[in-house]
Amino acid sequence: MESVIKQIESRYKKHAVVDVRPGDTVRVHQKIREGSKERVQIFEGLVIRVGRKGSLTSTIAVRRIASGIGVEKTYLLHSPLVVKVDVTKRSKVRRNYLSYMRARTGKAARLASVDFDKNVNEVPEDPAVLEAERLAKEEAAKEHAAAEAEKAAEDAEAEAKVDAAKAAHAEAEAPKE
Repeated sequence: MESVIKQIESRYKKHAVVDVRPGDTVRVHQKIREGSKERVQIFEGLVIRVGRKGSLTSTIAVRRIASGIGVEKTYLLHSPLVVKVDVTKRSKVRRNYLSYMRARTGKAARLASVDFDKNVNEVPEDPAVLEAERLAKEEAAKEHAAAEAEKAAEDAEAEAKVDAAKAAHAEAEAPKE
């Protein structure tokens, strides 16, 4: 039974996700749909909790102070609405759940920064997605080439009409003997 669940989950899981830890400062790029329009909204803050790492329902809780008010958002990492997660800073913490950060403001809310590999944000793309993009680019190139050929044929036809009109005009203006 468990293998069936894993098969279903694997269908919806992203190929690779950024390694996010508590204490990281991240920028989460989220798709927002408003009516028929779609845009990407960026939410930057401190990761105070990472839950169920490695599963389809893995989440991160991100906190930031906006206009003097603490705002927390929880994101499903494998959600199609989460476009990208960038780690901008990594801090030294010794807990998995940083609930004590809610009570801290100002200088007391600072965390000691730690050097980290900036390549953590470079997530390898899913081969299926790369193949689909390549096929889409090839199709677009074929359509563009066909449109260019059609335009060239129309231009040649228009040029031939102009030449014929000039010849007819020159013939009409030629002195008759």
